[in-house]
Amino acid sequence: MAELGFVGLGSQGAPIAARMLADHPLTIWARRPEAAAALAGKGARVAASLAQLGAICDHVGICVVNDADVIEVCDQLLPAMRSGSVLAIHSTILPQTCEALAVRAADQGVLLLDAPVSGGAPAAEAGTLTVMCGGSEAAFAKALPVLQTFGSKIMLLGPAGAGQRAKIINNALLAANMGLAHAALDIAASLDVDRAAIADLIRHSSGRSFGFDVYARLPEPSAFAHGGALLFKDVNLLGAIADHDNALATAAMPFLDAAGVTKEAP
Repeated sequence: MAELGFVGLGSQGAPIAARMLADHPLTIWARRPEAAAALAGKGARVAASLAQLGAICDHVGICVVNDADVIEVCDQLLPAMRSGSVLAIHSTILPQTCEALAVRAADQGVLLLDAPVSGGAPAAEAGTLTVMCGGSEAAFAKALPVLQTFGSKIMLLGPAGAGQRAKIINNALLAANMGLAHAALDIAASLDVDRAAIADLIRHSSGRSFGFDVYARLPEPSAFAHGGALLFKDVNLLGAIADHDNALATAAMPFLDAAGVTKEAP
């Protein structure tokens, strides 16, 4: 049975790691010991260092926040990983970062797959995440049994970086849909249409979207500050890789402004 490893035990990473642990031996590492406590209590081993984790695992998943964090972790993991092992990056970061890391990994015989996910913690807990993959056929085939422990829709979209491009577009579209919902309900208020009534009506009509459903449940935009900060990061990532006018950002920004997240660093 494959020895699995995982780094990044936040709201998304922890349930992914728990699904992996249900089917495989799992070693984890966390900057804060308390972040590893729950999984350790379920039988996961806790590595003393990233290098130790990399040396003993056949497959390592990473779900930290941003490019700098991913690079910092990989700087310590990759030199210790065995040839033929798999490194799966579940963070949402720039495609170029994954492309560069894939070259470094290949130099050591490590198979890198960028594999960001969609669905949030509830889907991770249920094992129904969408996993958007970029990498070689060999990396995808070797990683697939692990990805199937927490994902149901799992697609290889192209070489390293392709998964990130798909995830960034998906999240920017969610932000845009929430921005349009924000505009629609503002217009409804200006026309003296009852907010609850129009929201219920749209949920049963052609204007409905997942983004609208999420927005309509918010008491006010600031209630989505945590999620909004992550979407703002992804809208900025799209701006960094898109070569044309970004209509998704144009639609999203009024909502993200109202949520109070646009002054934060991407």
